[in-house]
Amino acid sequence: MELDAELRALAVQEDLSAVLVRRLLHHRGARRSVALLRRDLTDELIAEIVDLGSVRTLAANSSLPSRIRARFAEYPDPAVRCAVAASVPDEPRGLLARLAADPDPSVRSFLAMNEHLSTELLALLAADSEPSVRSSVIQRWPDSPDDIRRMLLTDADPSIHSGSVRAFAPPADLLPGLLEDPVTRAAAVAHAVPTPGLAADPDSDVREAIAAHPDLPPGLRDLLAGDRDIFVRNTIAARPETPRALREHVVATLEPSSSVAEWRLLFSRGTHTCPPAAPAPPKLSRQQAESLLAHAGL
Repeated sequence: MELDAELRALAVQEDLSAVLVRRLLHHRGARRSVALLRRDLTDELIAEIVDLGSVRTLAANSSLPSRIRARFAEYPDPAVRCAVAASVPDEPRGLLARLAADPDPSVRSFLAMNEHLSTELLALLAADSEPSVRSSVIQRWPDSPDDIRRMLLTDADPSIHSGSVRAFAPPADLLPGLLEDPVTRAAAVAHAVPTPGLAADPDSDVREAIAAHPDLPPGLRDLLAGDRDIFVRNTIAARPETPRALREHVVATLEPSSSVAEWRLLFSRGTHTCPPAAPAPPKLSRQQAESLLAHAGL
């Protein structure tokens, strides 16, 4: 293991003395690991991390005392407030409401991902003036009430109503319009009845969505197995009910143009392999830790 990696591993070792942790703060990578991951930071260590310039990383540490994180919620740097907003509880009471009114939209976007938000604050963020904030709400609140879903599905911003179709099942009265809109057509297909017209759509994304439809009839499945688009054919090959002979025939036609395309194809069919996880670093004794720090000049 390289020296930097050894120091980062030592930085998160449990039961490490505060003296050794303080020495690690003078290595940039180890300091980040300490700031983000340690659960035993004292007020003195926190102050030193702030003085050394890693406050943004520190603010993302969900194990910090609430009083410290609340202080970071007022920090001048929006990136620090973002780190806090994503997970801070409402302590003191009203902290989340203040963050919901933060002038920087990135802070409000991170806040939308916070699991401590009330439905009232989520609804407020769903109507935010910034599309990035509304987009975060879509991802965070898939079980939002019908009025919120309808508002987002009919949002004037194309990125919002297209993202909403992917996240929510649209009401029946909105589905025809979503199928007509080129921006939402491919996403809306999942909620429509598969038809030959959709299977022959000029947009390959629409045909790929039909190929993945849970109620795809065998006739359309066999038709799409010969589609001109490699990803449409691959989606048919990935279907569990596709006959083995047809799957083997389709796979034989898949000739990706790049390593990225090949990975996408294998991932979709569930045949990719991941490298084995690296073994956990060994726990160092006090003597070994002292030796490593001395070797690093810390």
